[in-house]
Parts: sequence; structure tokens; C-alpha cells
Amino acid sequence: MNKELEKLLFNPIRLKTVSFLMTVETCNFKALLEVTSSSKGNLSVQLKKLNEAGLIKIHKYFQKSYPTTEYSITNKGKNSFEDFFKQLH
Repeated sequence: MNKELEKLLFNPIRLKTVSFLMTVETCNFKALLEVTSSSKGNLSVQLKKLNEAGLIKIHKYFQKSYPTTEYSITNKGKNSFEDFFKQLH
């Protein structure tokens, strides 16, 4: 695993986010706030970093005229998460 990816996943909020997304198909921002116990601003920054690295997908759309955002893990994210834990042993 490269050092950038390792550094990315060693952050507690990003690690909690990726590990939670491994267990669900999609989730919303509120669920990730609860899982990570972080502030809205901090979580937003961490989600952006994960998205830019290609580990998660952010899907924004309107549902009954309300903006909605769903998050899911990508195949790259799944593989990176699994590699990360293999190297911890």
C-alpha cells in the first residue's frame, strides 16, 4: 500500500467512514455524523478527501424537492480498506 493511502486511512474519521460504508450499500450524511461523532464541517472535509482519492462516491440528487446526498464505497475503497487491514497484521 502506498504511504498516501495509508496516511489517508489512519485518520480516525476517515477510517470510521470507510469501515461503516463497507457494511452498507449507501448512507446519508446524518448516519455518518452519528458513526463518526464528528462535527458537520470536519466530516465534510474528510468526505471530500475520501472522494478525491476515489475511495467513496458522493451522489447528490433531489428527493421530493429536497436536496439529498448519499455516500457509498467504491471498489477501490473496498480494496484499499482490505489491504490496509492486511498490512496491520
